[in-house]
Amino acid sequence: MIDHAHDLESVRDATERLLSAVAELDNASVAEPSRLPGWSRGHVLSHIARNADALVNVLEGRPMYADAHVRDADIERDAPRPLDVQLADVRESAARFRAAGAVPADWSRTVELRNGVVDAAARVPFRRWVEVELHAVDLGIGYELEDLPEEFTARETEFLAERFTGHPDVPPTRLTDSTRVWRTGRDADGPEVTVTGAPADLLGWLAGRRDGSGLTVDGGPLPVLPPL
Repeated sequence: MIDHAHDLESVRDATERLLSAVAELDNASVAEPSRLPGWSRGHVLSHIARNADALVNVLEGRPMYADAHVRDADIERDAPRPLDVQLADVRESAARFRAAGAVPADWSRTVELRNGVVDAAARVPFRRWVEVELHAVDLGIGYELEDLPEEFTARETEFLAERFTGHPDVPPTRLTDSTRVWRTGRDADGPEVTVTGAPADLLGWLAGRRDGSGLTVDGGPLPVLPPL
């Protein structure tokens, strides 16, 4: 069972870590490229802030974004802002998300996200946690996949494995960090490929943050994963 209250606290902790790390930057550093192609660190910070507001919309029963154009335009508009404005926006939007999460609600209800994706309301705090943690890594300021909380890494690995389960373009695959096992890919009686690696390397590959060169593959080549 999803513990949304626990995840809301985890979002708060992750946001505070992010804000403390970003506060050590300067305006020039915010304008530098992030690890995401075509995005500066300012783009990443703007996206983090706008995602918080978008998830407030989800929790309150409104469309996550008016449309894809508005989402992208808002990020482009806000990316060049100076550090102090970026920090204030991330902080204030995070507070709005916490406030929306504190309102008594039916957390078992179904909500709609982007592109027609639906999920339980109770999973929205975890989805926000994902945004904060992975984009903190994307900033390229010293916070790495190896620094992610162990609970988060395991849960996001499971979530992404489930996301690719049944995908016709992904072969039946067994994932393991030598302790835990996940399965993904096309339906089959057994796996065609076994992918083994450290938790951070498995998550990095599943999340499109690493190329899989740190993984060991048996039974065939490393599967090519579709875009998230």
